[in-house]
Amino acid sequence: LRRPKRRSSHESYLLSLRYLNFAESRVRTQEGAGVCVGERERGEEMGRKQLLLVVVAEVLVVLIAAVGETPASAKSTLSPRCQEKCGNISIPYPFGIEDGCFRHQRFRLFCSNTTNHPKPSLDAEGNVEVADVSLSGQLRIKVLMGRDCYNSSGDSTTTSTQLINLTEKPFTFSHTENKFTVVGCDDIGIIDGTMGVDYIGGCISYCANTSLRAIANGTCSGIGCCQISVPMGLKNFEASLGSTFGHRHSWWFNPCGYAFMAEEREYNFSTSDLNDTHFFRPFPILLDWSIGNRTCKEVDSSAADYACRSQHSRCVDSHNGVGYVCYCSSGYKGNPYLQDGCKDIDECADKNRYPCHGTCRNIPGDYNCTCPPGTSSEDPKQFPCVPNGSAPAISLPIKLGLGFGIGFLLLLTASSWAYWGFQKRRLLQLKQKFFEQNGGLFLEQHISSHRGSTAFRIFTEGELAMATCNFDDEQILGRGGHGTVYKGTLEDRREVAVKKSRTVDERQSKEFANEMLILSQVNHRNIVKLLGCCLEVEVPMLVYEFVPNSTLFDYIHHKKRRHATSLDTRLRIAAEASEALAYLHSYASTPILHGDVKSSNILLDDDYMAKVSDFGASILAPLDKEQFATVLQGTCGYLDPEYLLTCQLTDKSDVYSFGVVLVELLTGKKALHFDGTGEEKNLAMSFVSALKECRLVQILDAQLVDGEEIGILQEVAELAKRCLSMKGEERPTMKEVALVLQGLRSSEKHPWVVPHNPEEVESLLGVASGSNSRDGTEYLSLKNSALLHIEAGR
Repeated sequence: LRRPKRRSSHESYLLSLRYLNFAESRVRTQEGAGVCVGERERGEEMGRKQLLLVVVAEVLVVLIAAVGETPASAKSTLSPRCQEKCGNISIPYPFGIEDGCFRHQRFRLFCSNTTNHPKPSLDAEGNVEVADVSLSGQLRIKVLMGRDCYNSSGDSTTTSTQLINLTEKPFTFSHTENKFTVVGCDDIGIIDGTMGVDYIGGCISYCANTSLRAIANGTCSGIGCCQISVPMGLKNFEASLGSTFGHRHSWWFNPCGYAFMAEEREYNFSTSDLNDTHFFRPFPILLDWSIGNRTCKEVDSSAADYACRSQHSRCVDSHNGVGYVCYCSSGYKGNPYLQDGCKDIDECADKNRYPCHGTCRNIPGDYNCTCPPGTSSEDPKQFPCVPNGSAPAISLPIKLGLGFGIGFLLLLTASSWAYWGFQKRRLLQLKQKFFEQNGGLFLEQHISSHRGSTAFRIFTEGELAMATCNFDDEQILGRGGHGTVYKGTLEDRREVAVKKSRTVDERQSKEFANEMLILSQVNHRNIVKLLGCCLEVEVPMLVYEFVPNSTLFDYIHHKKRRHATSLDTRLRIAAEASEALAYLHSYASTPILHGDVKSSNILLDDDYMAKVSDFGASILAPLDKEQFATVLQGTCGYLDPEYLLTCQLTDKSDVYSFGVVLVELLTGKKALHFDGTGEEKNLAMSFVSALKECRLVQILDAQLVDGEEIGILQEVAELAKRCLSMKGEERPTMKEVALVLQGLRSSEKHPWVVPHNPEEVESLLGVASGSNSRDGTEYLSLKNSALLHIEAGR
């Protein structure tokens, strides 16, 4: 949507001068002709007067248009000619349809009168239909979704995108009410737009089984449907689709994929949407609108462009962070953007909303309620007026009524106590059900049989609520795609981190207790310790040790990197993180895969010791390959390319992600960063290209480039290059990576020392005695089952 170019007041003034000069020259030309015949002279005179009238009329039209083009900052009333409805939709000011009926060109709407059912729209072509306009700062539109259809051979037959541009309008897409949704069984949906800066996000919807029975109704968890939130301040976007297999595996019941933004409450996923030929239709989208880009404190209420024109109006800052909106003051209703637009409410005419047990009298913005003479009440708006003096004799009907009332109250009280007791027992039964469902009996039995040998414990919901101040927002340490982490303090004054997940897969919850036992045995100084869990809730909560400092991401990319930027410190952090991952892969009682290695998942304590976190997500990933294809996970910029192709997580996937972390430490750049041209680049690809072109020094962090240490930097770069190999089989193991980094640290500290005994270096990995038990051989992926959530810069 683009705003049409309009003349400024100065341009309109110059145009009016040209009209006047033209008129004057025409008059002088005719006067100089010297016509002497009387009738002809009178005819010529009449012609000149008519010409002057036409010119003056044209000038007045131009000047009126110039005045009408100014923002209706000075507008106090609306012309009766202004169209207030288009079809069944009301168009309140500051919006309008005709010239002079809207506050500014940005608030102009269009009305299609070509059919029997006129419809308003944001654009003159009628592509963006307006479904509702609210003076509370919201407007609802309807736009066709994007889709991509295929034939049985996997060839695309129909392709369209959902594209909306509000750059020239006072709107943003509501980040609280809208969701970006992808529907399909083989679709990658991308939403690309701007919100002050470029934004790109998306999700994957995939169906591993070729049957509708395997897809659940009413949930967008990544199987048949996926959803992501809309960022705050988004002004425009394009929703597009891609497919991995061209719907060849699901064509018979799902030939098309769909990508669209819509109000969250207006769309509820159904499996019938996958093959419904009528599903391609517009869904409502909620827009936030506001006046200008200043807050109520910044705007001058006496200025001519102040929007709250009614005397009985008030200014409220827009909840989307930009501009303000106007509301009528308490006791008034109407349009606050017009002079006298807010009218007094007659409270006495609506006793249901404004009760009065005495005499009601309406006053501007409020109403008075008084008792008649000879009566009184503590508050006649709430309690009846009773006669003054001694209480009158109570009649039999009143006594009977009081008796019945008291009896009813007693019965109600007894019923309430009984209901409260029933609910309490029901709550206890529900907690016991969740406890048993999550494997609490098995876990409790194991803890009691190994009492004294394990610090792992089962917490109650009440204990964690008390530790986190009832999960107060001020205790939040961070939010993720699958849950929220709170800081808590236990009764013994220990500080912990409590992870409260949002959803859980019922198929995985059956294995939860066994997986918790495996994770509780992970004991390494560079891994965040899992202290316990709470099982008496539907989604189990996990309790970890609390790490007081920030993350490696903050250390590299934010102000905290000033405290320690030496090569030795970075090598130590890398070595410690690699030791932790090598321990998970090779020395834990059951080999464990991390699944989401990135700099923001490596915590640093006060001494900058690395601690790998987020390795024990609330539910572990399934083992069978068929189900594995539905739980893609990771973070854009760190994802193993081989993992994206095979949908199978291996230990080499963690190696690739760790290679990206190594490159972050070497270059000081983010996994997804912008180059000098403003184009977004993938750090791993840029780094490998720089090595091939012998440009290592140019891409390294300037604080690390030192002639004496360039050899070590080259070796670390070569190690990172091996980790970033496109083929997993060409990458080293995490055990090899840890050994190499420890060797480089030793040579950096003591150049004369060269480790000859790999077993000695291997001991530096910090493997706990007795940790290499043979309880199982299965690999566990430690991220919560979820769809791939692509977010640039996360």
